[in-house]
Amino acid sequence: MNGLIKAKELHFDDEYLHVKLEDERIISTPMKWYKPLQEATISQLKNYKFICMGTGIEWEELDYHLSIEGMLESSKEKVA
Repeated sequence: MNGLIKAKELHFDDEYLHVKLEDERIISTPMKWYKPLQEATISQLKNYKFICMGTGIEWEELDYHLSIEGMLESSKEKVA
């Protein structure tokens, strides 16, 4: 195992961005943490791809990128 945290699915609702990882864990973070995503249309949100061997997410049209590890770190910072 290479130790990388990799995504395999993504979905969102009005409040949260949900990322399912290869090990079946789910990360859910508030959409309000990501202003470009919060302001995007549904069509733009659905137009994403996993990058860097599944360790990141890209919305090319929005010129916006998230790393899976960054989502986990942001979650820890917001809770602390």
